[in-house]
This record gives sequence, structure tokens and C-alpha cells, in this order.
Amino acid sequence: MKFKRVMSLVMSAVLAVTLCGCNNNSSSDSSGLQSVSDNSGAQSADNSENTDNTPDSTPENAERNDPMNITSAKDLVAQMKVGWNLGNTMDATGGNGVDAETSWGNLLTSKYMIDVVSKSGFNVFRVPVSWGTHMDENYIVDEEWMNRVQEVVDYGYDNGMFVILNTHHEEWYMPKEEFVEEDLKQLEKLWEQIAERFKGYGERLIFEGVNEPRLREESAEWTGTAAARDIVNQYAETFVKTVRASGGNNAERALMITPYAASSSPENMKALKIPENAGNVIVSVHAYLPYSFALDTKGTDVYDPNNSEIPSLFKNIKSIFLDNDIPVIIGEFGSVNKNNTEDRVQCVTDYLTAAKELGVPCVWWDNGAVVTTGENFGLLNRRDLVWFNDDVVNAIMAAVG
Repeated sequence: MKFKRVMSLVMSAVLAVTLCGCNNNSSSDSSGLQSVSDNSGAQSADNSENTDNTPDSTPENAERNDPMNITSAKDLVAQMKVGWNLGNTMDATGGNGVDAETSWGNLLTSKYMIDVVSKSGFNVFRVPVSWGTHMDENYIVDEEWMNRVQEVVDYGYDNGMFVILNTHHEEWYMPKEEFVEEDLKQLEKLWEQIAERFKGYGERLIFEGVNEPRLREESAEWTGTAAARDIVNQYAETFVKTVRASGGNNAERALMITPYAASSSPENMKALKIPENAGNVIVSVHAYLPYSFALDTKGTDVYDPNNSEIPSLFKNIKSIFLDNDIPVIIGEFGSVNKNNTEDRVQCVTDYLTAAKELGVPCVWWDNGAVVTTGENFGLLNRRDLVWFNDDVVNAIMAAVG
């Protein structure tokens, strides 16, 4: 999602449940792919009455030696139904240390939250994580942060979910020639550490190298350039080589790589190069469509089922990747709440029906926000452990069902 650093949200001790809104910023590329401002607002409340969420500095499952049961990424993706993103949480960049998790207004993540997500039918759990703000000058990740990330991963993994672990909101990689050498050095060092920590996990844990790598704040931010696309391919190559060399189950683990900016434009998808001898690889793209309805907060609240953006997306995914035996996951999708439940239900039904026909799992972006002036993608009421909009969730499950 598009990132713009904001100050940490100041929580009100008076309100038991509130939603905080920050500046909303969106950009688009020629495909309609949009960037969602990840700090647009969330619940701000203490969920201590539900559970003790104190991070465990020594996770019980620090050492695993699980078997790898799936032999291909294609087989793995075929078992996925639909997913949910823990947005604006482990990827938040305010606060200090593990306090970053709640610095954008969401609650401390609990096992109970992910239990609700799993029991409702979501079997993919994407965990966006910012690492750069938790690394020292030698690119060593803070141990307490790594432990907390593992604890959150385990909430989904121990529920039998497929878990996608990535790097998110990283300001240190910038696909320009003058930065590429250091970018690759830091990327390699980071994934050496992540791969080492999680090498004993089975095939249900998937690594995603980078999130929406792009020329941030530049005119070609979402469209890209040939030079930037080439560097993004270098990121993918370094990521894959580093993980594959790390031992354990990582030699066979499914790895997710993205086109420039995770863009769904044909030009950017076609420019993605699968690294040589990559093994089990999945391509991830992000697509909030139709843009004016799904993401643009100043756009329409009416869904037009005759809009061609959704059919075009899946037609391009099929011709570029699926027809070449490369599985695809839509790592982020959704529609903002504009008090238009009926239209959102129809949109998500059409979107996921088209995706299911091609065997493309989709992962809803949930940033916890529901009533702010920004991008309200929130589905899960993380305090009360219920869904804000049962109709949308029921439509999701009916479409993938």
C-alpha cells in the first residue's frame, strides 16, 4: 500500500472504541492499480478484557521441524480460498520497538482475532511487516521484534491457515541505479535472518520478498520505467537466491514475487522476470477495482457490473501468467466503505467469482478503518471480535465457497 509517514496516533483514554482518521493519499497507474494510504485510521481501544496480549519474547514454536507436504506452488495455491490482511499493524512505523504494532491506532494483535478470521472461512493470512525501522546499522533485526512477528505468524499458522510474511512500508529500497547495490545488500541480510528464523515451518508459510517496490514520490511512481523494472527484477533474484540458500524447508518453500509496484498493468506484469532456478514461485499483484468505486474516496459509491476493469484484470493475469503455468495471488484487494453495502456485495461477488474461475486467491486489505475520512477497508472489529459488515463477509464466503 502507498505509505506516507504520519505521527503515531494519540489514543484517547476516555473512548472505549473509536476510529481515528488521518490524511488520505492515493495514486494510480494506467491499469487502475491504486495505492492505499495505510495509516488512514483504525480502532483505538484496549482489548485486554478479551485476552492478555503481552508479546512473548520466547515464542513456544521458535524451533520447528515441520514436513513439506506440497511439491509445487500451483498445488499450494489451489488449496487457498480467500485471505485477510493484518493491515496497519505489524507494518506500522511509529512508536518504539514492539510498540510500533499499535502506533497507527489498531489494537495489539491477539490469537482471538485470528481465530475469528479463520473460523469465518478465511484460510490465507497475510502479515505485512515493516523491518527497516527495527534494524541496526548492520541490518540486524531487533530480536524482540522478530519474536513478536513470529508470535503473530503462529496465530495463523497454528490455525491451519496459509500465512504470507512480507516486507512492507520499507523506505530503504528504491529502484534507482544509485541505490541498487546497497538495497540488494540490505535485502539479502534481512532475508537471511527471516529465512533462518522460519526455516523449520512447513509449506503453509510463504515468503513475499518486497511490497510494491516503486519510485516513491516520483512522477513514474505507479507506471514505472524500464530501468526501475529491471531493478525490481534484481530484488526478486536476490530474495529468491537468499532464501533458497538458507537451508531447512526453504529450498522448497513457495516464494512470492511482484511486478514493479505490484502493478496489474500489462506492461509491468510482462516485465516481471522469474529468477532462474527459482523453484516454487507465486506472482502477487494488487488490484482495487473498479478504481473509482473500490478505492477512490472521491469517486462513485455505485458499482457498475458492466465495468470492464475486473474482466480485463483476470484476462491479463491468465494470458501473462496462468497460461505459462505460473500461479498468481492477488495480495491486496477490497472496496472502501461508502455506506453502500449492497453495491459492495455485488462488486466483491463479481470480483471473487472471476478469480475463482481461474484459481486465483485474493486477500482483502483490512486496515481496521470503518468511519474515517480516509480509506475505510475495515472488516474485522478487532475489539469486539465480530465483523463490522456481515453482508460483505458473507458475500466473500459465498463467492469462494
